[in-house]
Amino acid sequence: MSGFTQINAADAKAMIANGDVQIADIRDAMSYQSGHMNAAQRVDNQNLNDFIAATSKQKPLIVCCYHGNSSQGAAQFFAEQGYESVYSLKGGYEMWKVTCPELCQHG
Repeated sequence: MSGFTQINAADAKAMIANGDVQIADIRDAMSYQSGHMNAAQRVDNQNLNDFIAATSKQKPLIVCCYHGNSSQGAAQFFAEQGYESVYSLKGGYEMWKVTCPELCQHG
């Protein structure tokens, strides 16, 4: 059984609106700089340990990638690190920027 749940953009938007949610963006730096979800933190191998140390394991964590594929593996990894509620964003940032453009920051 996986330790994460896939979430669509509409449900993620509602979750973000309702409370304190953490967002990990695992795309490359250039993609993140050109646009990302509001409040998303870019996470890569260089800052992974700092991200884990600085974030709450009790707050929901949404993992975002390009199209929702790589985020599944990353979400599973975060669940294995003890995060209680981990979500992989279906469709990734490509779907998010179309569905929720008002909740995007552009570089």
